[in-house]
Amino acid sequence: MVYEYTPQGVCSRKFIIEVEDGIVKNVEIIGGCEGNTQGVCNLAKDMPVKEVIKRLKGIDCKGRGTSCPDQLAKALEEIDK
Repeated sequence: MVYEYTPQGVCSRKFIIEVEDGIVKNVEIIGGCEGNTQGVCNLAKDMPVKEVIKRLKGIDCKGRGTSCPDQLAKALEEIDK
């Protein structure tokens, strides 16, 4: 299933996340720091949703209280409900 998520408090504008049987199949992040977001997307690919959440939740960017990785974790938490 493909999900769209609008992140809050970060430079990126939209996440498009494909999850199948509890596994992240693909992530596309629109906007943000291109190299970093590509890296996060590639690292999350083929990883269990719960593991991605565990690794990325709480990462902070420049004192914002969140980051693109943290927002991905929040999106996956919504998907995993």
